[in-house]
Amino acid sequence: MKRTLAVMGTGVLVASLGWILYLTLLQSNPQVARMTPKSSPLTLSQEQASAFAKLALKGIQREYPNKPDHVVNGADDVKGPRVLHPAFYGCFDWHSSVHGHWMLVRLLRLYPNLPEQKQIRAALGENLTEANLRAEADYFGQPNRQSFERTYGWAWLLKLAEELHTWDDADAKQWSKHLQPLADVIVARYRAFLPKQTYPIRTGVHPNTAFGLTFALDYARTVKHAPLRELIEERGRTYFGNDASYPAAWEPGGEDFFSASLMEADLMRRVLSPDEFRVWLARFLPGLVAGEPKALLTPATVADRADPKIVHLDGLNLSRAWCMRSIAAALPADDPARKVLAEASTRHAESALRHVASGDYVGEHWLASFAVYLLSTPAPE
Repeated sequence: MKRTLAVMGTGVLVASLGWILYLTLLQSNPQVARMTPKSSPLTLSQEQASAFAKLALKGIQREYPNKPDHVVNGADDVKGPRVLHPAFYGCFDWHSSVHGHWMLVRLLRLYPNLPEQKQIRAALGENLTEANLRAEADYFGQPNRQSFERTYGWAWLLKLAEELHTWDDADAKQWSKHLQPLADVIVARYRAFLPKQTYPIRTGVHPNTAFGLTFALDYARTVKHAPLRELIEERGRTYFGNDASYPAAWEPGGEDFFSASLMEADLMRRVLSPDEFRVWLARFLPGLVAGEPKALLTPATVADRADPKIVHLDGLNLSRAWCMRSIAAALPADDPARKVLAEASTRHAESALRHVASGDYVGEHWLASFAVYLLSTPAPE
């Protein structure tokens, strides 16, 4: 009976999110507005996937504007984005390009007959060549590149590698083969860095340690990389296992796109057993059952979507939604925190999804990836 209720609760939440996204795209996309759904979408529909694919295609092949995270070692290092990063030059910055590629792969896996499928395959084929990805891997080996994209870009690169690894498609197998040397570089970076990282980084932006560990752990488990998996599980317990009464009421920060508390909990529900996790979460966020802290459970206000930092808060609402959904699903059906988190997840998704296609590139070059991850990733069983 408990298992039945758990499945029903997850299904209700997914259905709610599907309708939210459909209504969102009605507002933001005239093409979608002309479509009449045949039935209630329970997950990401093909029409919705098509709208998001257009955003990603526009981004991954757009070189400028660009914000490189590039240490110039000498005059010869002053180069344009496409020269420095022949695969991941678009989408304003390297990590956004990486998760833009991940999003296109995910959408094509879900809907192989998308109207944009030929464009998607052409764009991926042009960027994910053996030569381009070898150049990307070589970039990491140059002087002063130790912290390049650590760990946000690392995590998304492994998420892309995981997506390609699990796709039974001829093109995907070729792209996966081309990407593997770069994935191996990233795995080596994790294994070299994590034993030296004495303290976790508890920020709401790119260096967040919990997020970096979460996607890397997903990759390690999928490809059966035992040394990486064991290291991440140990680091998770060491960094976060004794946390209690986390000050989540201080969230959000003014440019957060992650909740430090929820991202940590989303990692720990992967690392701990279900019984351990329930005890840990009750200690970590002791007011959750009573709907506290309200600041954590209330969607963030986004005052200016043309500001590249303030618009991060739309991403925060999306990532909070996926974390709360997954944390809720990891709890027993009779745990009262489950309902609190599920309802808050829906509120956050509803607040953010309508603004993914805002018309301003500072948000559009990356927010769709967060939305697709939220709506296409199953909650844990």
